Amino acid sequence: MLRLPKACLEQTLAHLRAALPHEGVGLWVGRAGRVVEFWPLQNIHPRPHERYEADPQSLVEAVRRIEQMGLELVAIVHAHPNGPAAPSETDRSQAFWRVPYVIFDMKTEQFRAFWLPQGEEVPVGLEAL
Repeated sequence: MLRLPKACLEQTLAHLRAALPHEGVGLWVGRAGRVVEFWPLQNIHPRPHERYEADPQSLVEAVRRIEQMGLELVAIVHAHPNGPAAPSETDRSQAFWRVPYVIFDMKTEQFRAFWLPQGEEVPVGLEAL
């Protein structure tokens, strides 16, 4: 289970809204399944309204920073501008990280988390703090 403070959810949504009509992308960073920060990344895919690709240099730098801070990569977040909050075949085929992938449906701003490529859903609990 992922635990998500409402403040991190709002930071995530602000970034994803600003990226529209493109797919926004970012990282949930924390420890033991609890998110403590959202780190936005740039989508550099040539067709950003259809797919996402985090800038590789920024992603490597972020992972190094996470480790240096004694934190963990808790989840990878991205948006589907036209929904749904479910993994596409591309999402499944390009899932290389062994963390949950969180997908936001930007029409409803609902989100769901999955272990990919298998597609097993991961519960996400919201925390008031």
